[in-house]
Amino acid sequence: MRPNDVRPRSTHRTWWKAPLVASLLGLTLLVLEYNWFRSQDGVGAFGGIIYWSVGLVALSWALPHRRSLRTPRALVAGAGLGCVLLPMLFALALDAALTGS
Repeated sequence: MRPNDVRPRSTHRTWWKAPLVASLLGLTLLVLEYNWFRSQDGVGAFGGIIYWSVGLVALSWALPHRRSLRTPRALVAGAGLGCVLLPMLFALALDAALTGS
């Protein structure tokens, strides 16, 4: 069989970039948030968001490495990162509202 007869591989060579960026940024902030919420006597209402963000970042790593799943992988990684940032952004907005009044 000649090399030109072989079908191109459908795996995406840089499939790991979106999950890696979400993991490096998200998991660092997630550990800080979890420790912050645990020091305040539990995660409370933000517990679901923390668990969803871990699940979405893990799902971005677990998706198959095909080129056709490049966009869903980036969307899942971005959603996981957004869920990580949501409690901090809420705390900053609440702080800005309280200092403004």
